[in-house]
Amino acid sequence: MKIDFAKLQYQYQRYKNEIDSAIHAVLNKSNYIMGEEVDLLERELEAFTEAKHAIVCSSGTDALLLAMMALDIQPGDEIITTPFTFIATAETIALMKATPVFVDIQPDSYNIDPSKIEAAITPKTKAIMPVSLYGQPPDLDEIKAIADKHKLKVIIDGAQSFGATYKGKSDSALGDISCTSFFPAKPLGCYGDGGAVFTDNDALAEKMRMLRVHGQGQRYHHKYIGIGGRLDTLQAAVLLAKLPHYRKEIEMRQQVAQSYNNKLPNGLGLNLPHIKADRTSVWAQYTLSTGQRSLLQERLQKAGIPTAIHYPKPLHLQECFEYLNHKVGDFPIAEKAANEVISLPMNPFLTESELDFIADNLREK
Repeated sequence: MKIDFAKLQYQYQRYKNEIDSAIHAVLNKSNYIMGEEVDLLERELEAFTEAKHAIVCSSGTDALLLAMMALDIQPGDEIITTPFTFIATAETIALMKATPVFVDIQPDSYNIDPSKIEAAITPKTKAIMPVSLYGQPPDLDEIKAIADKHKLKVIIDGAQSFGATYKGKSDSALGDISCTSFFPAKPLGCYGDGGAVFTDNDALAEKMRMLRVHGQGQRYHHKYIGIGGRLDTLQAAVLLAKLPHYRKEIEMRQQVAQSYNNKLPNGLGLNLPHIKADRTSVWAQYTLSTGQRSLLQERLQKAGIPTAIHYPKPLHLQECFEYLNHKVGDFPIAEKAANEVISLPMNPFLTESELDFIADNLREK
């Protein structure tokens, strides 16, 4: 048996008529940039998340940039975030000429540890950027309380968690600005790069709408220095075709995760994912940790089971952040996670026989 990690082609065939029809409607109108589908998608995303404003953009990375630009982050400002995440989280902070200030993670959720945030705050701190890693929101109430106490902004990097909830609310409707990604392998993905920012703040929303089109409020009249951050109309059309199926796919992802939990051995040095009781995950990844990762990965590869490591090297040890002068041991929980995590195939369409096959291979000694 050969397992497909994300089953993107299977998903396309399942919704082919709707997706093809949506794409051809754009082709027939040839309105490829800021076509009507872009506006329609934003209204649908607002309804889905209950955020007041959804502004779609060219990628999850650009969503983070738009958020910081809207908040007027300046060179030398500090933003507190996690070292255990995809590079874009801290990379965008550095692109703003601000300084990423890392705080270690919780060993169970892999999300930023709120109990360690306050010690990292300085007079230069302007914002906290928590990440909803693997699809699970972080401890947002605790983070928001710290932010309010110190008059900081909260930018949620929800690139992996669109559709997840925290205490009954979408994590896209929490924080001063929440960002997400529609990269193809994300739980809700388009067929190229794409992203969105969400906010309940009217002024921030208006500013981000201008920033994504080179800072212009009307054509060739530029209020801000902005970026070319638009989502193209074809990608909006793909997302519009897929969005009506997404709630069901989230349920199916949760069923797959529960099936993994039921089938996988608790022993043999495998630590299964932990989702806190007051929130839901969209399971962007199903990620275990084990002290025998290399052996496990090799065995699964031989069986035709793909795996991935999210992420093998924490950000404070990346060459591009050498200027921050961190060393091994600075964030030990993140470093341990980087050495032990392994992601198994995760998508809504994994069958019970496929899950049994994966579990059987994990049980082998």
